Amino acid sequence: MLTVGMRAEARMVVTEAMLVPGAAGVFGDFSAMPRVLATMYLVGFLEETAIKCILPHQPPGQHSLGTDINITHIAPTPAGMGIRAVAELIEVQGRSLRFRVAAWDAAGLIGEGTHRRATIDLDRFNARVAAKSSAV
Repeated sequence: MLTVGMRAEARMVVTEAMLVPGAAGVFGDFSAMPRVLATMYLVGFLEETAIKCILPHQPPGQHSLGTDINITHIAPTPAGMGIRAVAELIEVQGRSLRFRVAAWDAAGLIGEGTHRRATIDLDRFNARVAAKSSAV
C-alpha cells in the first residue's frame, strides 16, 4: 500500500556520459557547453529515486509513469563526484502520486522540486501502446 511519508534514497557517481556535452547528437550541438551534470540526467535520477520509493509496495502487474516534474537545477556537478537523491511521497490522489525530490553532491544541494507519477496496469498500458504503434 502506498502511503504519504514513504521515502527512498539513491546514490550514484556522475560519469562523463552524463555531462552536458554528452547530449550532442541527441538534441543538437551541446559539445561546447560546460562539462557538468546535464539537467536531463538529474531529472532521470530523481525519477528513478521516486520509483524506488514505491515499486516494492505496488502489486504485481502495476508500475508507474512520470507525468510531471518541476525541479530547479541550482548547482553544477563535475564528472567523478557522487550525488545523492531523496524522494518522499507527499500526496496520493487515486492513481496520482506526488513526491518532494531533492539531490545533493559533496558541496551541497544541486536540485529540488516536485514530481508526479501515475500508477498504471502494465498489461492495459502495453496494449494501448501496441495499438498506437500499429498506426505508425
